[in-house]
Amino acid sequence: MKTRLLPCLILITVSILAGCQAGGGAPRSSSSAGQIDHDVNAALAKLYQQSPNLRQLAARAKGVLVFPNVVKAGFIGGAQYGKGAMRKGGRTVGYYRMVAGSYGLQAGVQSFDYALFFMNDAALAHLDSSAGFEIGVGPSVVVLDEGIAKTMTTTTLRDDVYAVVFGQRGLMAGLGLQGSKITRINP
Repeated sequence: MKTRLLPCLILITVSILAGCQAGGGAPRSSSSAGQIDHDVNAALAKLYQQSPNLRQLAARAKGVLVFPNVVKAGFIGGAQYGKGAMRKGGRTVGYYRMVAGSYGLQAGVQSFDYALFFMNDAALAHLDSSAGFEIGVGPSVVVLDEGIAKTMTTTTLRDDVYAVVFGQRGLMAGLGLQGSKITRINP
């Protein structure tokens, strides 16, 4: 019975995620480069309004990878998906897709925005040279919450990549192990 339950739960989760992308849930991000850039601009404006110190972090970063409107759904097994753009010096230099899976105690559907601040050339090179950048493999990634982001200074920056999750919409509860894979796309 248990061996049949897991595939069914994964199928349900993927169906929920596909439904959110197709019509309900969070605003859908089109796959056109222009729409991705528009959504990234809106997400960055919201982020910098909430946490002004992150504008200084972006100025010091070698690149900022932003995923607006990432959709996450799950019931025991979960999945998330989003498209975004890499900004260097305020300009888009590439487009990326993020896909993640998780397993654990979780339930719900939510969307959120996600930004990765690449602080050195080695971390950025790892993204560009890998067949798919995986969070947890390669450069060290530190997830910042809103409180820490507001107190950061240039002397406290010591890690390769800083991640910020913001603009959460919807309801998602639970704990789980998660792996995100980021790959370059051509919209």
